[in-house]
Amino acid sequence: MSAMTAQQLSLFASDGVRIDADHLPGGDADADSLCVVLLHGFTCHRRQPMLRRIATVLNRSGGVLSLDFRGHGRSAGRSTVGDLEVLDVDAAVAHARRLGYDRVAVLGFSMGGAVAVRHAALHGGVDAVVAVSAPARWYYRGTPMMRRVHWAIERPAGRLAARVARRTRIAATGWDPVPAAPHELVGRIAPTPLLLVHGDADPFFPLEHAEQLYGAAREPRELWIEPGFGHAEAAATPVLIGRIGEWIASARPSPSR
Repeated sequence: MSAMTAQQLSLFASDGVRIDADHLPGGDADADSLCVVLLHGFTCHRRQPMLRRIATVLNRSGGVLSLDFRGHGRSAGRSTVGDLEVLDVDAAVAHARRLGYDRVAVLGFSMGGAVAVRHAALHGGVDAVVAVSAPARWYYRGTPMMRRVHWAIERPAGRLAARVARRTRIAATGWDPVPAAPHELVGRIAPTPLLLVHGDADPFFPLEHAEQLYGAAREPRELWIEPGFGHAEAAATPVLIGRIGEWIASARPSPSR
C-alpha cells in the first residue's frame, strides 16, 4: 500500500459480521493523532490499486484504516448496499480509537459516502466527514449506470453477475424497513465538519445529489464541485485526494460543539 507495511486486521461489527481491514500508521508524530477511515464504493474493495493509491496519499496526513464492507473483498456477510454497513464503519472507528488516535475522520466514495453520512448522523463519534460522489436519496434510476446498478442489486441474475465478476455478495432480501436516506439524516452531523465532493461529469449521480445533501446539511459544511470529475475512486486524482487530506487535517468542529 505504501513503503510502510499495512497491518492486517479482523474487526467485528456489532451484529457479529467479520470485517477485514488494513491499518497504515501515521508517518510522523503530528500525523499520529489523526486516522482516516477509508470507505470504498459498491463492488469495490480495499486491495484494488485505486484504493491503495488513495490510502497512500492520505497517509501523508495521518493514519489510514481501510476496510472491506460486508459482502465485499475479504469481509464476511452480504452487502446491504448502505444500510447495515454503518455497523462496519462503527467497528473501524472504535478500533481507531483503541489504537490511540485523538481524531478520527471518515472518507467515503459513492455508496461509502452515503454510509459515511449515515454513520456520522446515527452513531457519531467522528471528528470530520467527507463524502465523495455520494447519493442523496435511494432508488435513483436517472442514469444508465444507475439502472445497471439496480439490476445488479434487485435481480437474481444481477446478483449472480456481481458475485462472479466483482466478488460482491449482495443480500437477496432487500430492505425491510427502508433505511433513512442520506439527505434525511445529513442535518444531524453538525457540529462535526462535513465536506461534500462531487464532479460535474459524474455518470452515476448528477450534481443535484450533492446539492440536495448540502442544502439539508448544517454548518460547518463545504461543497466542492470539481470540473470534469467523474465518479468516486476511479476518477479521484492524487491532487484531489491530497486536497481532501489537507482539509481533513485542518477540520475542526464548530464552537457550539
